Amino acid sequence: MFSSILRTFANRQSRAVLPVGRSLLIDTARYSNQRIAVPLRSKKPKSSKPTTQYFVDSRHVRTIGGSGGDGCVSFLRLWCNENAGPDGGDGGNGGHVVLQATQDVKDLNHITSLLRADDGEKGATKDCHGKNANHTVVKVPIGTIVRNPQGKVVGDLDTEGMMFVAARGGAGGKGNHFFKSDLEQAPQVAEIGATGQETAYTLELRSMAHIGFIGLPNAGKSTLLRAISRARPKVAAYPFTTLKPHLGMVQYDDYEQIAVADLPGLIEGSHKNKGLGIQFLKHAERCNALLFVVDASVDEPWLQYQTLMHELSMFSEELVTRPRFIIANKIDLPGAERNVELLAHHVDVPVIPISAKMGTNIAEMLHEIRVVYESCRDNETSSERQDVPPPR
Repeated sequence: MFSSILRTFANRQSRAVLPVGRSLLIDTARYSNQRIAVPLRSKKPKSSKPTTQYFVDSRHVRTIGGSGGDGCVSFLRLWCNENAGPDGGDGGNGGHVVLQATQDVKDLNHITSLLRADDGEKGATKDCHGKNANHTVVKVPIGTIVRNPQGKVVGDLDTEGMMFVAARGGAGGKGNHFFKSDLEQAPQVAEIGATGQETAYTLELRSMAHIGFIGLPNAGKSTLLRAISRARPKVAAYPFTTLKPHLGMVQYDDYEQIAVADLPGLIEGSHKNKGLGIQFLKHAERCNALLFVVDASVDEPWLQYQTLMHELSMFSEELVTRPRFIIANKIDLPGAERNVELLAHHVDVPVIPISAKMGTNIAEMLHEIRVVYESCRDNETSSERQDVPPPR
């Protein structure tokens, strides 16, 4: 699916890095000469609140259905008939826990670890049945995958409005009026309500973002996401790594929006689950294209790219086949220009030198992001057409 994109990127080598004075410019004609939409800069100021919102693409939940109401044991006594017979009502049914796919939500941040439905009401005298409990409907993004504790996919919510019953509620118990018969005119028994179903699931998003930033810690991914979107991941002057993915939207003048994710930094040995490696690598699986962010100010920056490719290939062979190119960040630091030129000769994918802090070559990078996005969308459309059987 992405082989045509890779061949296109391989033909557009990144040796079109032109040093001009103390800055680096990109010959965009060597990358792509097609006319695409121009990215827009947001005029609205960012929020000044101290809290930051991160993207949640996986959640472990425990679902408990509501218990049914108990039946009632009662005998009706009237002024004219002291033994009017049994009149115990039935209990109400417990509610279900239902997952519903909708476009109203984009991630799983609003979902708690425990999802519980309401219990049904008990039966009452004079044949009054208990009220059935309302179902607890939890909205999830379109494309949510539901896995059981064994890891098997039991639900795939890929359509607007599709529902999955995660836990069924218990049935209400019958009152003693239900057990009245010709042989038993005064039953003194009633059923208790059934217990609701209880189980655990893992909710995962099939797709998190169109573009994902992959890099070692302190490569400048969070600063880059701040420069191109309204997202506010934490940045500081001391070294640290992002623990939760952050998502930002890049807007273009044709009203198209591209989701860009700042993924947590990978380290050497992540495929062996060092640190939180496997959890971090799973975030990359939910991105259509990968942008490798390397620090151009360090010696031999191509080693960072090789380390990242090794970790991705050891985790999943499919990840290395996705469209990608390299973003050489921090070219405003001393010695970065020479390192970028050497990096272009050691790798076989395009290299775009930028400075997320100073804003250098950000427009050229957004231009290439749109090209990759259009290529991925065209390939997905063509693959969907091939899956549809021809009419007879």
